[in-house]
Amino acid sequence: MTEPAPEPAWFFLSLTLVGGLCAAAFSFRFLAYLALCLRRPRDLRRCYGAWAVVTGPTSGIGWSVALELARRGINLVLLDLDAANLQETSDMVKSRHAVKTKTVVFDLSLVGTPQGEEAMRRLRAAIDGLDIGVLVNNAGVWSPIAYLHEVDVETWMRMVRVNLWALTEVTAAVLPGMVERGRGAVVNIGSASSEAIPSFPLSTMYAATKRYVAKFSRNLYVEYRSKGIDVQCQAPFFVATRIVPRAIRDNWLSPFLPTPDAYAAAATRWIGHDPLCSPTISHQLLWCLAGFLPDAAHDWLRLREHLRLRALCSTRAARASSATGRGAVEWSKGICFTNNH
Repeated sequence: MTEPAPEPAWFFLSLTLVGGLCAAAFSFRFLAYLALCLRRPRDLRRCYGAWAVVTGPTSGIGWSVALELARRGINLVLLDLDAANLQETSDMVKSRHAVKTKTVVFDLSLVGTPQGEEAMRRLRAAIDGLDIGVLVNNAGVWSPIAYLHEVDVETWMRMVRVNLWALTEVTAAVLPGMVERGRGAVVNIGSASSEAIPSFPLSTMYAATKRYVAKFSRNLYVEYRSKGIDVQCQAPFFVATRIVPRAIRDNWLSPFLPTPDAYAAAATRWIGHDPLCSPTISHQLLWCLAGFLPDAAHDWLRLREHLRLRALCSTRAARASSATGRGAVEWSKGICFTNNH
């Protein structure tokens, strides 16, 4: 009886090599993150300038980033669609920190319309003569969890105008002053949905707009770094904001969901470091873990999870419509999942 032939030595050597490279890559990323955490935070005001523009600062990540920048002594130009919420945010910032604020009422979904042009003129007037050192393009809209054909075209176009077009126009308005002064930092909030995983089914338009943000940021990084301007795309996984469904906040991912304040503290530390990053250690760990799964497995898992969320959202919308008398069609317009970051 013959014995089975032993596996060739090169096979085991290859496995060892791949495992060693993966471990080395993870260790390098972890040590780089640890070094950045232990290092004294960069003085953003001294490095870039006395003022920052923050879009979508009235809730979630934008609120926390605005407060963190103010804590670091940076004056703020706050841009959002609701005047009352903007004033409340401005008052809160000034009550906590000795900084100046300006507010610009701007419905970013109106970019490209006469109202949008008027808002852009107000923004340019507000920043004229200011030492704008940091721009944080945070404002964004998340889509309903749905197939493309289930949602009206205007909902998708609103997302494109906010997530893509408005981000581009605001950046174009701020960059000339940075170029003239020879310093500045642009931080665009992207998403791991377009960078860390191969697909994000039933949120196709959201992931597609965020892919634009990443490519836009990378190209600007190459174009402007010689002019003293750092351009960065931050691509977080889920953060514990109102935009994140309760079904995600309560499942196995919950330990990996930083609070907006924790995210903001990490995000401001990463300004000026790397053109693409996911600032929190929990998100970096998820990014590493995602790299071990083949694309087909990601596709299957994401579709399965998003179908579950879609069913859950539809059920909640139906209950709400029964209680209020409003039609369940509101779900298809994004009532369940549309919000700022």
